[in-house]
Amino acid sequence: MTRSFVSHRSILLSLIGGAVAAAAIGGSESARAQAFGDAANSLAAYTNAELTPARSCESLAAYRGDEITEIRAEAIPAQEDSPAHCRVTGVLAPEIAFEVSLPDRWNGRFYMIGNGGHAGEALDDPLRVSQRNGAIRLGFAFAQTNTGHDARKEPGGTFVLSNPQKAIDYAYRAVHLTATTAKAITAHYYGKPVARSYWNSCSNGGRQGLIEAQRYPEDFDGLVVNAPWVSQTGFTIGALWNQRAMSKVQLTPGKLLLLAGKVMEKCDAIDGLRDGVIDDPRRCDFDAARDVPSCASGPSSDECLTSEEAQAINDVYRGPHTSSGKPIFPGFMPGSEALYVGFGSPTPASAWLNFIVPATPDGRAADFNLAENTMRYLVFDPPRPDWDYRTFDFDRDTALLDEWAKKVNADSTDLTAFQQRGGKILMTYGWADQVLQPMMGVNYYEEVLARYGEKTKDFFRLFMVPGMAHCAGGHGTDRFDAVTAVIDWVEKGKAPDVLLASRVVDGKVVRTRPLCPYPQVARYTGSGSIDDAANFRCVDP
Repeated sequence: MTRSFVSHRSILLSLIGGAVAAAAIGGSESARAQAFGDAANSLAAYTNAELTPARSCESLAAYRGDEITEIRAEAIPAQEDSPAHCRVTGVLAPEIAFEVSLPDRWNGRFYMIGNGGHAGEALDDPLRVSQRNGAIRLGFAFAQTNTGHDARKEPGGTFVLSNPQKAIDYAYRAVHLTATTAKAITAHYYGKPVARSYWNSCSNGGRQGLIEAQRYPEDFDGLVVNAPWVSQTGFTIGALWNQRAMSKVQLTPGKLLLLAGKVMEKCDAIDGLRDGVIDDPRRCDFDAARDVPSCASGPSSDECLTSEEAQAINDVYRGPHTSSGKPIFPGFMPGSEALYVGFGSPTPASAWLNFIVPATPDGRAADFNLAENTMRYLVFDPPRPDWDYRTFDFDRDTALLDEWAKKVNADSTDLTAFQQRGGKILMTYGWADQVLQPMMGVNYYEEVLARYGEKTKDFFRLFMVPGMAHCAGGHGTDRFDAVTAVIDWVEKGKAPDVLLASRVVDGKVVRTRPLCPYPQVARYTGSGSIDDAANFRCVDP
């Protein structure tokens, strides 16, 4: 678990609905590799695993539950990367595959991960297995689900064609049912109830975590929701908007890197420090038509933008609007255009390429593929596999998504039941996210703040990560342990006032920075290395 940047291929596969990592639309081990990174310093000492099973693993094959239609149990001997444990797998009606893995020495806690994109991942996907092994090594009972379908057989949203119930299972039911079933099996196996339950996931998995707090507040005590897909329907409208804008031009990798360089040139220092990271891109007054060289008449080159290209880029920043200019959903932020190897030096591959910008003329961006699939199979009831996105009217048709929004979006601000039982939410979002619009997370948090006021920080905190891409990667610090922070918050009352984040290049830590609870920001004290977190403080903006 040493990769320091998100894999373009992994993100692309899971955006399309492939069986990639559990916790993200773009599954990367990098962000999740830091789960438990600070375990040795935990106030809760959660690595103390002394509880042992009360019955045999094999006996769990006879366990019965209301929704269980199949169940298997296998005793797995200790291996190099995992301790001895009991692996229980099965099916919850109608087709929800689930797993709960139970270590021979248990710490009394339950830990669950979520799914990417349209879910359907195989339970034995290598990235999911690595997360399972990391959890059971520390004594957690671990659970996961495919949310009710196999993406290898039913890719994207096509799973609804075989059974409409699968849409509900995907939207919210499968995670809840798996959590309650897995905790019951855990209690049966050890002869003791689960003491505390935790969730850690990114992107669609972040959406699932928020849904749990909103719909099923008893399921988890602590939730880490990274880059949550708060509004699947808002994102869908945005992706249709971007595809329409980009279908009119052909932006090359060179042009996108030119754009990224001009954005960084103009906005890097808006926080008073030129460090290769845009601290808060909302303060970046960037206009592609004004701030990037314009192409003169004649053949276009990678050293300039045509007026049409500049307009398409500005449309992505602006986000979808009605014809009268009324905003529908946020756009993407300046600074998300490229991944960076060093500070200020873009890689040959643009972060926008394949995700927002089609790689070839008449191509299809990954965000658009996901959105089109959502529209065709989940928004329309019955599904319309031949629906043409070019017929979508941004003045009239947004209401088409309202019914699906009620099922899938994680945008309810009613967290009272979760708050009153002592639950805690720690949310993170990268300002340079190139897959999901960061403002969907910021706007949701600000809506919760408006509802609960100062009490919000007692149970829900947001940490924005300057320069971080989707779930991990980008050109900022992207490694931090939010899981230990939320465990200590739940069990010891230690609210996270700062998260220590690092950036790793070629296996070496090249920068550390504090991440601050929103709306606070990290500011340089004026002396010492700008790559050392000790020289920064969290302050009000």
